[in-house]
Amino acid sequence: MSSISNLSTSGLQLRRGSRAWRSLVELLSSMRFAISLLVIVAIASIIGTVLQQGEALSNYVDQFGPFWTAVFHRIDLFNVYSSWWFLLIMAFLVVSTTLCLTRNTPKIIVDLKSFKANIREQGLRSFHDKAEVEQLTSRETTVAHIVSELKGHGYAVKVQPVESDPQGATMVAAKTGGLNRIGYILAHSAFVLICVGGLLDGDMMIKLQMLLLGKHVLKTNMEISQVPKQNILSVRNPTYRGNLSIPEGGSSNMAILTIGDGSVLQPLPFSITLKKFVVDFYSTGMPRLFASNVEITDRKTGKTFPATIKVNEPLTYDGVTVFQSGFDDGGSHLQFKAWPMQGPGDKAFTLDGDVGSSRQLTNGQQALRLEITGFRLMNVENMSAAQQDGRTPPKTDLMQKFDQHLGAAVKRNQTTKLTNVGPAVIYKLRDAAGQAHEFFNYMLPVELDGMKMFLAGERSELGGAYHYLRMPADSKDSIDGWMRFRAALDNPAARQQAVDAYVKDSLPADASPTLVNQLKDTAGRTLDIFAGDIPRDPKSGAPLVKAPGGLPALAEFLERNVPKDQLAKASDVFIRVLNGTLWQLWQVSRVQAGLPAAVDSPANTRFFNAAVLALSDSTFYPAPLYLQPTDFKQVQASIFQVARAPGKTIVYLGAILLILGVFAMLYIRERRAWFVVRDSGASGSRTLMAMSTNRRTLDFEKEFETLRTATLGVGSQAPASASPGPDQT
Repeated sequence: MSSISNLSTSGLQLRRGSRAWRSLVELLSSMRFAISLLVIVAIASIIGTVLQQGEALSNYVDQFGPFWTAVFHRIDLFNVYSSWWFLLIMAFLVVSTTLCLTRNTPKIIVDLKSFKANIREQGLRSFHDKAEVEQLTSRETTVAHIVSELKGHGYAVKVQPVESDPQGATMVAAKTGGLNRIGYILAHSAFVLICVGGLLDGDMMIKLQMLLLGKHVLKTNMEISQVPKQNILSVRNPTYRGNLSIPEGGSSNMAILTIGDGSVLQPLPFSITLKKFVVDFYSTGMPRLFASNVEITDRKTGKTFPATIKVNEPLTYDGVTVFQSGFDDGGSHLQFKAWPMQGPGDKAFTLDGDVGSSRQLTNGQQALRLEITGFRLMNVENMSAAQQDGRTPPKTDLMQKFDQHLGAAVKRNQTTKLTNVGPAVIYKLRDAAGQAHEFFNYMLPVELDGMKMFLAGERSELGGAYHYLRMPADSKDSIDGWMRFRAALDNPAARQQAVDAYVKDSLPADASPTLVNQLKDTAGRTLDIFAGDIPRDPKSGAPLVKAPGGLPALAEFLERNVPKDQLAKASDVFIRVLNGTLWQLWQVSRVQAGLPAAVDSPANTRFFNAAVLALSDSTFYPAPLYLQPTDFKQVQASIFQVARAPGKTIVYLGAILLILGVFAMLYIRERRAWFVVRDSGASGSRTLMAMSTNRRTLDFEKEFETLRTATLGVGSQAPASASPGPDQT
């Protein structure tokens, strides 16, 4: 029985050439080599899918660290589909599949043309599906009837005498479903075409041009007008796919093509001017519609015409297709107040910059690089999630006791509350080692459970969740009051002043000096630990607690130094002392700012409780500065993808052939039938029938019964005179 599965998996055997050359050709054309390459391509595709491709190296440093970033970069895992080894594998796969076709196609074509009419009668008797019957009609009549029925059932028929039979016999060979074999050719040809089309539209053609024409990849950032000619491809480049970002009112005729860890510039045969970018949002803040109203100007003729480019509605001109890929900030101008988050200073300085720019910041000891990466005018957030996403570590029972006494400005809940919280700025602060923290700061205070808060998001892992520091707004809806409070906490003199005021208010005027000193010592130590001024071991000099400050440090200090049976009583004392000293510290900060002392009122109590929790969380804030957005001038930008893809037609043709080939292999069954008719008796005949298929199914069994009945005139019972075959014993 013949089938595609019988095709050889070995390679093409050459009769000439050196032994090494013949072995190489045999390996490249073997099916096992092609399958091995497919496995490698599949693994590489998984890596390219799981690992974000084409990001800036600094993002990978944040995610994997410097060492693994260098390793992955060396083997091009950040640009898998344009890496030299992936393109080489694809090229080998094309060669291997082409050689497989070259080897097997002639065999398939020969097999399609052949009726295999020379098969012996003994071989037919070994078939699983066979029948033998005596008929009253003559051999010629029987043959004519069989041929007629076979043609009526769609079979191609060949009739020839059985030369090896001295008594005289006629062989009727029939076949149908040969397109099943054509499916093999179509599917493998489709695979070759798709790979060739992909290689034509990929980076391989560009890399060949760079190799032959002396072009180089640009690995530094610079203005497009300053890019050297060796980093700019020809406008006649036959294939490319790149991106360009155009701000409103701007124009460009130069696309950026990312090649490995660098880029090259691709001139377009026309320029694009963005007249207006239109975007509409759902109530959830997701974009519902965005489109670009552009003007296209031909570089050769100067012809200009307007056009609108939308998602799924690209523009094609002069062989180049322009897609609406997305939108971004086009370099909005932002203004900040830079507040110190460490030390006793409470004075902010102004800072401005454009989205996409960077600058160096230093305080004389620490140098940071500020990278302004984004601006979002509209932010619809789940504020209940933001409330729960604090930076404070999980609370112990003692920490919960602190919360019960101090009160929480924001109650934690599991409800969903979508709110447009206004503009927000995204920026990074990168240290000298290249490690960066990303910050997401809202411009306006957000109302959370009746209390207005300034939300400052931070994350250290790319793609991770933001942790929010919640700083309460004062009576003027500004952050100044909390910032003064924070600065006073970091000022030892202000802390001492608050301790003195607390002791004076807590003890009677005639209190003994011993009691006064004890309370001063307890209050001072409590406030120092909360502020992050952790006492050290007299012998080793190591800090007595690991937490940097705030409530976690105070809880850890008590758990380490107070017996468990006295911990509850001691915590109550420390809570009252901390509450009192912090209240006095707040008064000190107000007096230093020329403000009257705060009275005990519900509004002041809410602000104070929220401020204390924010002070505790601020000890974990990973930056010496908090940048508060104060003003902006938004500039929208549209992101286009431009492509010249001559291989697209080849890929489409390959896709059509692949569909036809798979359909042919899966849904078309090749069937062959043989009838050996010989004379029997005076005027009768005896017919042996056998049938085979490349895929046995229930439908084939029914077809065999139908064809046997039609040609031989018998039902499903085996003829009594049939000679037993090998599988009939």
